[in-house]
Amino acid sequence: MQVHNPPAQAMPMILENLPDLSLPEGACPRRARLQIDFMLLAIEALDLGGSEAFLATAKELELQGVIKNRVSLWRLRSTNPLRRNTQRRSLSMTEAKALVVIICHHARRLTALIRQLLLAEQQLSEKQLSVEHHFRLADYLERFRAHFRSRMNPKRAGVITYNTDEKLNELALNLLRQLLFCTGTTGTQRLWFSLFDGEVV
Repeated sequence: MQVHNPPAQAMPMILENLPDLSLPEGACPRRARLQIDFMLLAIEALDLGGSEAFLATAKELELQGVIKNRVSLWRLRSTNPLRRNTQRRSLSMTEAKALVVIICHHARRLTALIRQLLLAEQQLSEKQLSVEHHFRLADYLERFRAHFRSRMNPKRAGVITYNTDEKLNELALNLLRQLLFCTGTTGTQRLWFSLFDGEVV
């Protein structure tokens, strides 16, 4: 019996600016999957909209063919092996590109807030003051810690690494710097290549 495979879905135009990379098995490596999910987690801690905002952005950018609904988004994010409920599958190049485009879209929209929080952290550090002295920064860090602890598997070695508020705060601040890194005109390409640094063959 002859089997007819469905035609390959055309890649959304917005993803064509991100090149395909030569990777082992043609899928996203572990480090890239972690980084993508962590950056989405940081955006959720900044923006109360959460996953609904990501779905709205997917629709706005015509990425519904890749990210169809809330369940589809959850499955993609659950390829992060540190999650409580992780998927054994990996991310395809197209799926990773879609998430990167969404990250950068939100980072650009939140640029002013990201800069404000990083400046506040720098000023508090210079004055040797705790983050609690800046309400908006303390709120972001508290929300990030809550998101991280509720969604990541505490038995994983990669999660145990962040077993204190201080270590999670450091991760949250590093993610803010990475989000700022991808706010410029070529930010999407910069983030894309940074995810696979050392992985490309």
